[in-house]
Amino acid sequence: MNRETAPSAAPLPGPAQPPVPARHFDILLSATPRGARLARRLAAEEIHRWGWPHGSEANRTATLLVAELATNAVRHGRAPGRDFRLRLTLRGGDPELLVEVTDASPERRPPVPGAIAPPSADRDGGRGLLLVEALSRRWGATGGDPYTKTVWCEVALA
Repeated sequence: MNRETAPSAAPLPGPAQPPVPARHFDILLSATPRGARLARRLAAEEIHRWGWPHGSEANRTATLLVAELATNAVRHGRAPGRDFRLRLTLRGGDPELLVEVTDASPERRPPVPGAIAPPSADRDGGRGLLLVEALSRRWGATGGDPYTKTVWCEVALA
C-alpha cells in the first residue's frame, strides 16, 4: 500500500539570517518644545501598540528616555529651520527598544558614557543624560554625516 507523506515542517538547513526588527517607528518633528512633547506622546502610544501598555514600567521608562533625548535635541542640537528625527526599533527575542534621536548639530556632542559629571545641587537642569545612563543598557552618540548626529540608547522592555 502506498502512502503519501507531507513534507516535513522543519526548516531546511541553510545560512543563518540576521534577526529582523519586530517593529519600527520613524518620524521627523519640529525642533521645538512642542516637538519634544509630541515625541514623548507618540513614543508612549507606539510602545503601547507594541504590547507594553501605558502606565507599565517598560512604557514609562522608554518614554522618559525618549523625552530626555528629544529635549536635548531641541535645547542643544537645534539649527534654524531643521527638524529632529525620532526613530524607535523594537528588537525581538529578549525585547529591547533602540531609541535614536537625530539632530542638526553634529559639533555639539554629549560627553562619552561614564564621563557625565553630576550637576551641582542648586542647578535645575543637567540631569537628563544621567537618567539616560542610569535607565538604559547602553547609550552613545554617532555622527553619520557632516550635518547630523544621533544620540541613542537601548532599553530592556522585559
